[in-house]
Amino acid sequence: MKILLMAGTAEARALADRLAQDPRVAVLASLAGETRTPHRLAVPVRVGGFGGDEAQEKFMQDEGIEAVMDATHPFAAQISARSAALCARLGLPYLQILRPGWVPGAGDRWTFVDREEEVAAALPAGAVVFLATGRKTLDRLSGLAAHRVYCRRIDRAEGPCPLPQGRWVVGRAPFSVADEVALFRRLGVTALVVKDAGGTADAKLVAARELGLPVVLIRRPPQPPGDKAASVAAALDWLERRL
Repeated sequence: MKILLMAGTAEARALADRLAQDPRVAVLASLAGETRTPHRLAVPVRVGGFGGDEAQEKFMQDEGIEAVMDATHPFAAQISARSAALCARLGLPYLQILRPGWVPGAGDRWTFVDREEEVAAALPAGAVVFLATGRKTLDRLSGLAAHRVYCRRIDRAEGPCPLPQGRWVVGRAPFSVADEVALFRRLGVTALVVKDAGGTADAKLVAARELGLPVVLIRRPPQPPGDKAASVAAALDWLERRL
């Protein structure tokens, strides 16, 4: 079976490792190309966008794709919705590997919002903000103009942060809790803003709990219809039933 693996997460890397050892499948991974030096995958990789619905459909047909396993980020709403719709139209199996969202625990000071535009209103006045939402949606966070903001990104920037009081912080996960605590203290961070990426306990959220910092979490966008798997093991079970 020829599988298109929509990649970009730790789950995608784990799936690639497992599927590369299965002689019953041929896997082609697709990366959006947002990161200059992505993690290496154990299967062939294409990099870059497809160029729209028709171009992605042609690509899938030309490559003889027989199933799509979507292990993109929970906030990659556009490509997930398009891939699910294409599979439905072409009669191909589609699976979204969607890790569970984060749940607050004892000591957490979390506020959930639906959109980036609502973040500023949920922050304390004069907060020094650590922004771990990525760089692509900074235009929706213009309400943070009154705050000092540190925005983390994977690659070094070619220009200044677009927020008036913004500064870039460059770093690539994984980070330890001790690393995050030290960073927040060094920068004088008093509030954390993240997207609800979900999955295992996240170091920055644990660090915020230890420091007593308020956290604003942006809820996930609506996900496409179709089969879901909450783990790599569940995704492999789904595939096994179709081989």
